[in-house]
Amino acid sequence: MSTVLVLNAGSSSLKYQLVDPESGDVLAVGLVERIGLAHGQITHEVDGEEHEVTDAIITDHAVALRMVMDLFDEKGPKLADADIVAVGHRVVHGGTLFSAPTVIDDDVVEGIRSVSPLAPLHNPANLTGIEAARELFDVPQVAVFDTAFFATLPAAAYTYAIDKDVAEKFQIRRYGFHGTSHQYVSAKVAEFLGRDDLKQVVLHLGNGASASAVVNGEALDTSMGLTPLEGLVMGTRSGDLDPAVLLHLRRVGGMVADDIDNLLNKKSGLLGLCGKTDMRDVRAAVEAGDPDTVTAMDVYKHRILKYVGGYAAVMGGIDTLTFTAGVGENHVGLRQDVADALAFLGFAVDPAKNEVRSKEPRVISPDGHTGPQVLVVPTNEELAIAQQSMAAIA
Repeated sequence: MSTVLVLNAGSSSLKYQLVDPESGDVLAVGLVERIGLAHGQITHEVDGEEHEVTDAIITDHAVALRMVMDLFDEKGPKLADADIVAVGHRVVHGGTLFSAPTVIDDDVVEGIRSVSPLAPLHNPANLTGIEAARELFDVPQVAVFDTAFFATLPAAAYTYAIDKDVAEKFQIRRYGFHGTSHQYVSAKVAEFLGRDDLKQVVLHLGNGASASAVVNGEALDTSMGLTPLEGLVMGTRSGDLDPAVLLHLRRVGGMVADDIDNLLNKKSGLLGLCGKTDMRDVRAAVEAGDPDTVTAMDVYKHRILKYVGGYAAVMGGIDTLTFTAGVGENHVGLRQDVADALAFLGFAVDPAKNEVRSKEPRVISPDGHTGPQVLVVPTNEELAIAQQSMAAIA
């Protein structure tokens, strides 16, 4: 058995999984929190048992990784016996430099740093994890980019209608995000249905949410843009917005750029509309008839329908609609409502199938249904990163 250690470094956190890319087995999973802050903590889970380190001093990501390595040795599985062949790093933004998983060297590090202005909250944090891991692991390191799957977007999809010289100077275009998930899920759909010639829409619905149009395995369009702010309504992000709203908030509201950034990314979406971000709380409030939450969910679904219908037009038809991520995989009522609203395109959902809970890909359209199919496919970004890392070093 060969394994890949998958790392996702944030500014003060480090998520990790030890994955067998061939079987998909997760041998260990963990989270380091409050790096560089007081009272750091680590949660390390193996064989269904959680082990915690609390009130620790974790000065930086290198210290965090060393502590994680110690936990592997103490609680298992021992890294010396795990045959780690690569460390796979999630990197949010590859700009136009990186369109595929890439084995990391000094030039790649500088490339990731050069596009960091496009993701100032994410890429620098990702780099801290890369630099720490390069010091501690004598195996190939691979960067897997959230934006890479959308490198195939045609110019009509990625070009914004602004002055082209300004766009080129500041690298302004649609990049798309959640690409690892969209690629993994769309490939699973094709494998599950035994077809490569599909026109697919994938809805990645979690606290962050995005849609993609995928034709014959290649991305044709996606909802997120220069940043992850554009597109669907999310937990705390607004999604699509008239750009003049920003000018209005500046000129009339007196808000500065940081205030507007904070508003649109952290205080909007479902939180801004109804004060809730957990979809379980949202569902309970809708069932209780809370008017603000009912409106919030109406806006949420309306935006989804606009994207699915628009992508069906762009693709010249639609064969599958797939729900994935936390909300997509678990919100039975949302899937039913969306399918019912799209009945004019031929979609239908079997209520009994829709109620089934499973970690496996499944069709929830009625048996014998000849129109486009509705599916639920659990995403697995860590496994995708592990598998792409193996392919890159091969």
